[in-house]
Amino acid sequence: MPRLLIPPAEVSFTAIRAQGAGGQNVNKVSSAVHLRFDIGASSLPDDVKARLRALADARITREGVVIIKAQEQRSLERNRADALARLHELIASVAAPPKRRRPTRPTLASKARRLEGKAQRAQVKAQRAKVDD
Repeated sequence: MPRLLIPPAEVSFTAIRAQGAGGQNVNKVSSAVHLRFDIGASSLPDDVKARLRALADARITREGVVIIKAQEQRSLERNRADALARLHELIASVAAPPKRRRPTRPTLASKARRLEGKAQRAQVKAQRAKVDD
């Protein structure tokens, strides 16, 4: 399947302050990023949209919006690139349709092995029974 391209207009970024330790840099600079991607309004194929919505992922809201927070890097540009990479990874995970399962039948030999095992187990259990004089 060809790689799905996401137009930059479909992704919105919001600069926020990062959480956690980091000294004055964290308190002064808005270097973390919230990426928002609306699945319904996107140009993705319908089957990919459906598989994306069906994912049990905490980053996808009930309204069908993917929200990714990136705050690992110190610069805004790197966090943007990290968030975009994670979005591409999420979409790539559902891009290919899952393989259909083809039901199979057990072979004659496997049926025979199963019945033989059952007979042996039954014999073991029968020998545990009380003995009559």
